[in-house]
Amino acid sequence: MATITNVTEYQAIAKQKLPKMVYDYYASGAEDEWSLSENRNAFTRILFRPRILIDVSKIDMTTTVLGFKISMPIMIAPTAMQKMAHPEGEYATARAASAAGTIMTLSSWATSSVEEVASTGPGIRFFQLYVYKDRNVVAQLVRRAERAGFKAIALTVDTPRLGRREADIKNRFTLPPFLTLKNFEGLDLGKMDEANDSGLASYVAGQIDRSLSWKDVQWLQTITSLPILVKGVLTAEDARIAVQVGAAGIIVSNHGARQLDYVPATIRALEEVVKGAQGRVPVFLDGGVRRGTDVFKALALGASGIFVSSIQSCVHN
Repeated sequence: MATITNVTEYQAIAKQKLPKMVYDYYASGAEDEWSLSENRNAFTRILFRPRILIDVSKIDMTTTVLGFKISMPIMIAPTAMQKMAHPEGEYATARAASAAGTIMTLSSWATSSVEEVASTGPGIRFFQLYVYKDRNVVAQLVRRAERAGFKAIALTVDTPRLGRREADIKNRFTLPPFLTLKNFEGLDLGKMDEANDSGLASYVAGQIDRSLSWKDVQWLQTITSLPILVKGVLTAEDARIAVQVGAAGIIVSNHGARQLDYVPATIRALEEVVKGAQGRVPVFLDGGVRRGTDVFKALALGASGIFVSSIQSCVHN
């Protein structure tokens, strides 16, 4: 195999190796996919003004996130159903994050449970949470994440319903029969029925709470002492409310452009959100990051760190 020299090159390999339904699920965005390409293109319009003759012989990339020291300001974003890409799935991602000295965020819709991921060994891990209509399910899941040693909750707030992902509709996307949403297996919510459009869209319509509002962020704080990151903020107004309701941090995210199309690229929204947060909580970014230069641009515009999709690691294994 040719030497891989950058993250973007994984995509072509993934397209060759993965079944079409699986590749399309990982690679596609909502509707016209304008925001999907804009997540990338917006980075290309930001240029550097490099200063010269600075001593760079000693570089320290370590940083702290919510009090945890990590090796670099690059963390792993939640990506659902990783075992569709590789049998090791989330196990491999957990081990890789730990070896790299950084944080992994496990998706609610992982094909490995919080307990299974914890069993891979030590590591700083966050848990991404979708709020189900049945709040007992949510409370149980949060407690299990706490018990398994997860250190924060990343609450996804941009998915009251699933974005219209046309590739998934065409493919009638569903979770392969040999896999389950492991965190929900014991609750009879681990399987996804086949549907006339997207099996995931039908699952979300049936299970995820569309009434989710700011008061639920406060409710979450009554059932857990873990810090809560609000994931899916794109405006200064919402950044201010997130701070007011007690969020420990904000993740500027458009859900990989998979939810609402024609929202700005996250790197474009970042400055506004940073201003809205007024330095009271850290602001992170995900979406469109492919190179170290992208990370640097985000840090320069006020991010405390960035999250990258973990599917590249699964594809390469």
